[in-house]
Amino acid sequence: MKQVFAFNNKEDFDRYQDKTVILYQKLDVYRLELEKNFGLTELPRGIVWTTHELATMTFSTIPIPAFTSRELIFMSPDVVSWRKLFLEQLEGQKNEKIEAYYKNLKMDHIATILGHELTHHSDLFVDEFGDEREDGIWFEEGMCEYIPRKLMLSPLEFSEIVEIELELMKMFRKKYGSHSINDFGQGSYEGSLTSIMFDYWRSFLAIRYLVEEQAGGDIMSVFGKYQQWNQEGRKVPLSEHFNVESMFLL
Repeated sequence: MKQVFAFNNKEDFDRYQDKTVILYQKLDVYRLELEKNFGLTELPRGIVWTTHELATMTFSTIPIPAFTSRELIFMSPDVVSWRKLFLEQLEGQKNEKIEAYYKNLKMDHIATILGHELTHHSDLFVDEFGDEREDGIWFEEGMCEYIPRKLMLSPLEFSEIVEIELELMKMFRKKYGSHSINDFGQGSYEGSLTSIMFDYWRSFLAIRYLVEEQAGGDIMSVFGKYQQWNQEGRKVPLSEHFNVESMFLL
């Protein structure tokens, strides 16, 4: 993958260059895992490294400075802005544990965000970029959260993010959790950051449940059931196919 540096000035390039090197090295190791075990056969053409501001106001209007298309991944390597963004999820509520976690967020966690974007390019997902996705989005987004976290974080780091996002989901389930998990993202990108992130928390935790509690850690068996749902014509909502709606419609 080519690396493109899209900054307004040389100072920003100099400030983030070492971060991009670290993140790219971590992604390259993860890429090999995806190619070997998770159906990655074609890479995007490149990664566009940019600032939080340019990512969310120029290249996109989504308030999250990481996203992918068929051809390119856009990513902010600014750890400080990521920490601030994740703290904003609290919407002013106080939670010492969550605040401490995000104030000390490590580069390994930022690398999993980049890994999330690359995972979208796996051939294991049944929808293509540009498809009208009306169902099953939660599965792809949840897997794109789960796989890089599981492979790139230590067991302790993985358990920490599970605990944090469980707590966040409990805090905001009454406010943002009334819709079906199948309705991932419907209208949420016009809402608050937390309303967007709620769908990611819930999808990640649903995939974790399916892999670790239902499939004994076998990610590919979960993919197999997902692909079966598609091959059989998507006769029922994917959450019903996996029997998770009652657990995650909060």
